[in-house]
Amino acid sequence: MAGSTLAVVTAELESMYDPALAESWDAVGLVCGDPAQVVRRVLFAVDPVAAVVDEAVEWGADLIVAHHPLYLRGTTSVAATTFKGRVVHRLIKNDIALFTAHTNADVADPGVSDALAWAVGLIGPLRPLQPLPGDNRRGLGRIGELPERMPLREFAELAAKGLPPTAGPLRVAGDPGRMVRTIAVCGGAGDSLLGTALAARVDVFLTADLRHHPASEFMEAAANGDGPALIDAAHWATEWPWLADAAHRLTSKLGTKGTTVETRVSDKVTDAWTAVAQGPSGLDPLR
Repeated sequence: MAGSTLAVVTAELESMYDPALAESWDAVGLVCGDPAQVVRRVLFAVDPVAAVVDEAVEWGADLIVAHHPLYLRGTTSVAATTFKGRVVHRLIKNDIALFTAHTNADVADPGVSDALAWAVGLIGPLRPLQPLPGDNRRGLGRIGELPERMPLREFAELAAKGLPPTAGPLRVAGDPGRMVRTIAVCGGAGDSLLGTALAARVDVFLTADLRHHPASEFMEAAANGDGPALIDAAHWATEWPWLADAAHRLTSKLGTKGTTVETRVSDKVTDAWTAVAQGPSGLDPLR
């Protein structure tokens, strides 16, 4: 099986997801691994958690590319007395490197929100919801169009089919019969962009981790100006579509240099929520 060095693979990843674009509070790049080691198999996953490490060990991966950082804040110990320490120990014992692309992948072109937009049926050209200063291609979120206008309930069902299943359903705020076409999306927690979505005059804003008070106040304010409906999906589900795009781009870039790696997208559902309890009413407000 062909392969490449970790140094070459991480250089390609950083050319795709420039670490200089990461937020100042973020922790991206190589977490552990010898740059000289040979990489033949790369596992892509949202979260660098124990179940993903188990999969990497079982498959024989040499590198995990994760979206979320293992250590977002500094630490003085990687002892195996915590789950993060145990992750580090297992990675090193099994010669598995770990690389993170987080907020730099969020704003990349293409990045996390592009993949989310494609997954829920949007067509291009996509544009950032909140562009980086002086850059109209990169930035947070994406705005795109549906091929045709459709009721909000139909788009919500389309989005649900396009995203990987998790324990909970998509939550929708707005008139189910409202006709929509222009859609804004943001992979991961996007309630900081609620005002931006309102100003963009889109029909729907789809993101994750919407909290009660910001969402409630947004819908009250938006009602006066016919603002966008909201769709709240699972955090993990909105970022998972990026993995396949990142894997494809990496193999393509390495291929132009005459090297190959085998990639795999983890389908381990690492969303924090694992079950739902159905209420007695059984209401389905989209119907």
